[in-house]
Amino acid sequence: MGLLVRRPGLYSLLVDLGRPRSRSLGVPVGGAADQAAFLLGNALVGNPPNTPALEIAFSGPTLQAEHPVAGVLFGSPMDCTLNNDPIPSGVTFSLQPGDVLHIGGSRGGARAYFCVAGGFTAPRILGSRSAFEPLPADARLDCPASRMGARRLPPAVTSCWQRFSDATSPAEPGQAAPVRRLRVLDGPQRHWFADDGLFTQLYEVATASNRMGLRLKGQPLTRPAKELVSEAVAPGAVQITNDGLPIVLGVDGQTIGGYPKIAHVIRADRDELGQLRPGDRVQFVRVSLEEAEEAALHRQRWLQPWIERLRYAEGAPEFVE
Repeated sequence: MGLLVRRPGLYSLLVDLGRPRSRSLGVPVGGAADQAAFLLGNALVGNPPNTPALEIAFSGPTLQAEHPVAGVLFGSPMDCTLNNDPIPSGVTFSLQPGDVLHIGGSRGGARAYFCVAGGFTAPRILGSRSAFEPLPADARLDCPASRMGARRLPPAVTSCWQRFSDATSPAEPGQAAPVRRLRVLDGPQRHWFADDGLFTQLYEVATASNRMGLRLKGQPLTRPAKELVSEAVAPGAVQITNDGLPIVLGVDGQTIGGYPKIAHVIRADRDELGQLRPGDRVQFVRVSLEEAEEAALHRQRWLQPWIERLRYAEGAPEFVE
């Protein structure tokens, strides 16, 4: 027992932190597209970091509780109601049997995570409980019976998530979308491109984008008339297609590819890829390896203590029969 799926939403997917050591099999890493939001959401309901949660893209599902369920919606702010009464993102709540939770559209950013105390039950495949297909209608999400009071992130943390409503919100009519800056390292085929055109223009996220990758629109780059033997690629790789435009690989991106890799998004900015939406503007910023390493360490030093504090803070969930 747990939650019945009355409507599945646009693309609702069970995820954890992905499939370790699966790339040699040609299987993408997968998992949460925004790991920081996933980790903090799980911490709010007292879960270990790798607990399965529901990733919601752009517009969410309608769920009905079969037993008490403590949960939270965290990440991109989405319109959410409990029995038609609005509830805020980032604040824990408890559902009672028969309650209906409706997660509507995103007001900025692209993805949020619905985390429940104890996590969702799912089969383990290739070391992960991340699903390969989105949630269908009339499915059941099994999870433990639980309840808890309201817990929320302190202002020091919530201010960091203001980027979802400020930096990635859809532009007002007549206004240009905000610019998202992605730091990158040079890719192995950077020398194929004679100029710095990738870094001197703004790109726009195309509608033909998903968890596999982001297609960008802009001024085409001039690439040499030669072919590349397919070789390993990874999430964050910036490939230049035959039409001279970039594709940035996401968490479900393929494991090999034959397009030249001009750059690679650094680890500290990888979560940003999961929150970009069509129409957002992107600028690539070149950094050194030392700057990339420092950015990754800074992110970890900030994120890890908050995960631990939230998980064991007062007001942890109570599991019930």
